Amino acid sequence: MTGDDVGHASPVPVGETPALFTGRRWFFPSALLHELDPDAARPGRRPRRTARDWVVDFFCFMLAVLVGALAADALAGNPHVPDGLAVVDQVAGALACAAVWLRRRWPLGLAVALTPVSFLSDTAGGAGLIALFTLAVHRPFRYVAWVGGVNMAQVPLFYWVRPDADLPYLVSVVFVEVLTVATIGWGMFVRAKRQLLLSLRDRARRAETEVRLRAERAQRLAREAIAREMHDVLAHRLTLLSVHAGALEFRPDAPPAQTARAAGVIRESAHEALQDLREIIGVLRAGEADDTGRPQPTLGALDTLVAESRQAGMKVSLDHRVEDPAGVPPSVGRTAYRIAQEGLTNARKHAPGTEVAVTVTGAPGTGLTVRVHNPPPEGEVPPVPGSGQGLIGLMERATLAGGRLEHGPTPQGGFEVRAWLPWG
Repeated sequence: MTGDDVGHASPVPVGETPALFTGRRWFFPSALLHELDPDAARPGRRPRRTARDWVVDFFCFMLAVLVGALAADALAGNPHVPDGLAVVDQVAGALACAAVWLRRRWPLGLAVALTPVSFLSDTAGGAGLIALFTLAVHRPFRYVAWVGGVNMAQVPLFYWVRPDADLPYLVSVVFVEVLTVATIGWGMFVRAKRQLLLSLRDRARRAETEVRLRAERAQRLAREAIAREMHDVLAHRLTLLSVHAGALEFRPDAPPAQTARAAGVIRESAHEALQDLREIIGVLRAGEADDTGRPQPTLGALDTLVAESRQAGMKVSLDHRVEDPAGVPPSVGRTAYRIAQEGLTNARKHAPGTEVAVTVTGAPGTGLTVRVHNPPPEGEVPPVPGSGQGLIGLMERATLAGGRLEHGPTPQGGFEVRAWLPWG
């Protein structure tokens, strides 16, 4: 079989999306399975018949034999056909019926070969119609038009040379022509259904690829944002360290207490810079750093964030139960702030008018837990384009901070974002 067997499907790069066929293989045609799951095909060999193929081929063979038997019975009472010609007719019909088993392997060749045979043999008519049907299923319309046109053109000549003993000439011609057109139309309908299935498969593959690319882009943008934040923090730490180190270099005669204090600042700044540097290792940056120097919010700015949301018209309740808030590491506080900020943004977009509950709990040694919950909205809310990308960025932030983040609908119909971050 070739790619023309069931239509031209759009190529999908290998390895981008899994496309293994997991349905009941015996229930589908082998040509369709070859297109749905090309990796399972045997290299250099045509697809193996499925159980459905064997049943359909046997039915077609028996149908061709039945039509041939009826035609042979009609030949016995036809005074226009000599006995010798009737024997040749039946032999040709038997060979044509046997050739039906080759219809999947050579659909075009079989249809072309049976065109003159059907003109010379009454008993080969059923096999000729099955060959036309197979050609319409497995090959493009240009082949069907040529072969089908020749078959239809020879019908009037056939009944002119060998008129039917029971039916008038015009009735015989019209009946066979309509039967031929119906057979070709049925085959083209089957082909169209298979092409539709393949096109839907390709659309699903492209949709999966686009979703994966959007998720990767969101992760990359989130990493770049984290890298910019860490750049600002590291620049501050290293600048402080450089200032105190320069003071020690240019004032070697400073009092011991001042020297010890400067050394302590240098040690503390270097330790915090190393901590921040560990968080940024592995973060890929594709753009330039943001040199605006804007201060990065921490957990202490959560009250301001809630107040701003309330001023914007949101109903927000804040439950802040953190032991020793001043001892929360700045990186953990920034991540917690961003999680609460994104949770409030999502609630404002997807559940406007509801009361959002923000809960922050934690203590040194147990970690920091951030929970943002909103009940289901009242009425229908129009979908927001690009939704879900912010949550992907939050998961990236939480993972880089050594924590975890979960989100999803609640049993009551609302939505919840819950994150745990290490502390201590």
